[in-house]
Amino acid sequence: MGGKVVSTVIFVDGEFKSREEAVVNVYDHGLLYGDGIYEGLRCYSGYVFQLEEHLDRLLRSAKSLRIELPYTKEQIGGFVTETLARNELMDAYIRLIVTRGVGPIGPDPRGCKKPGLIIIVENLPNVHGSGRKEGGISAAIVPTRRDPVDATTHEIKSLNYMNSIMAKIEAADYQADDAIMLDARGFISESTICNVFIWTRGKLLTPGASNAILSGITRQNVLEIAREMNVEVEERDITPYELIHADEVFLTGTHAEIVGVVRINNMPVSNGKVGDFTRAVMEAFSKRTGCPEYGTAVYGHSKQGEMTHA
Repeated sequence: MGGKVVSTVIFVDGEFKSREEAVVNVYDHGLLYGDGIYEGLRCYSGYVFQLEEHLDRLLRSAKSLRIELPYTKEQIGGFVTETLARNELMDAYIRLIVTRGVGPIGPDPRGCKKPGLIIIVENLPNVHGSGRKEGGISAAIVPTRRDPVDATTHEIKSLNYMNSIMAKIEAADYQADDAIMLDARGFISESTICNVFIWTRGKLLTPGASNAILSGITRQNVLEIAREMNVEVEERDITPYELIHADEVFLTGTHAEIVGVVRINNMPVSNGKVGDFTRAVMEAFSKRTGCPEYGTAVYGHSKQGEMTHA
């Protein structure tokens, strides 16, 4: 069950299909307008890490966009575990997608009668590559700003990622692995897909809600871990100067997990190596992901549509 299967099974609107059969209607507003939401999750050793927290956020996003899902939270959780089981995966990245559904051309969502639900699971490594956990990544502070909080709602995990894609293109122009984006006021916001943390003078700092961030589930775990370590934590405005001159910088996210940033704007962060505090947080987070009490069992769940907690 640990290896990647040859023919990936994908859940599409109530049916399990092969990769070749899994298609989206060209009139789906998720395709036409990016009108939809998603969640990225991970499965570790046969347990989906914090599935309920991810599903709760998915439902909040759906409610905010007035998307009426045709399934309950328990049913969606069952579909997730069933998709993993059909692919015989123990460790996987999970992409859970909800689209507005099929409708006429035009941005009015009222013509879309039934939302779409897609679940993709793959045995994917850390988005930056498994080797980067040890050596860290480079980043560049890019010109593209994070959309202001009064322009889009960042707590919604929208399918529309154009803001991040533009920043990623700019990071590539600077030959950096990822981009650090500023908010409309010029303070640090987040990377293209991750939250930002800095360790400086014995304090852990991270941008807050006013900095146009999506408060990630991995971010919340890091905040809890830091408090368990009796570390002082501040959620506040952070200047680019503070970022560049920090003792350590790291990024957090489900797909990225926790990764150290060792160069910013082609300058080393401190000694240019992943720092001791970052490694301590990585280790503590790894213990959480390996602990069944934080997960939902994939194998041994009673039936599709019911979530069984270890």
